[in-house]
Amino acid sequence: MSDVRAPVLLRAEGLVKTHHGEGAPACAVRGVDLSVARGEFVAVTGPSGAGKSTLLHLLGGLQRPDEGSIWLDGRCTDSYSEARWAEERRSGIGIVFQFFNLVSNLSVADNVELPALLAGRSPKQARAEREALLAELGLQGKERSMPGELSGGEQQRVALARALVNHPPLLLADEPAGSLDSKGTREVMRLLSRFHRRGQSIVLVTHDARLASAADRVISFFDGRIVDDAELDGTTPSRGPGISGVLELKD
Repeated sequence: MSDVRAPVLLRAEGLVKTHHGEGAPACAVRGVDLSVARGEFVAVTGPSGAGKSTLLHLLGGLQRPDEGSIWLDGRCTDSYSEARWAEERRSGIGIVFQFFNLVSNLSVADNVELPALLAGRSPKQARAEREALLAELGLQGKERSMPGELSGGEQQRVALARALVNHPPLLLADEPAGSLDSKGTREVMRLLSRFHRRGQSIVLVTHDARLASAADRVISFFDGRIVDDAELDGTTPSRGPGISGVLELKD
């Protein structure tokens, strides 16, 4: 463990989110404070219905909190419009979902290149990034395939390539192995660990202890609240004024 603390990449303070639908309102996130250091891998675990996915959606701007604030690399997002959040998700935040969310009528190549093109990369740059990622993820020869022609594990690897094509500082993964078999789960775990070793910051929501074991730090989430927050060696992350859980980088 190094003595040099990494700067905070993501910080949330006082997040509250209540879902309104049929029946009584359901409070999914209840006053959550959270910080993620640059280069850190954080797993958020807890039972179904605990509010984990809602928390992740708040961190990625897919939902807005009823109360509280989020800072990305020191920038407060309170005033961000939907368009500004969309721009952030194109360049600053990659998101991987449980059910892949690939565009069904686009080829593998087009699914991966699309975020790069939307972010202003040239077609040549987008193609080069796509080729490199697909090669690394073992998807050579699948460029012209449609998502429906791939296995679940292959679709999730395409989704991971799409999320990383613009080299976002932060990757959010919402139950990325939730619809995969044990082999696919091991593959996702291996890939997340590989990119983390290269310095990728990751926040992973999972109910799978195997995936969580790949993280530096595991947060237990229950009934909309953080009930435990510890590094995997059993220590509690250091906390400073207004900043919770800033971790040291591993050597």
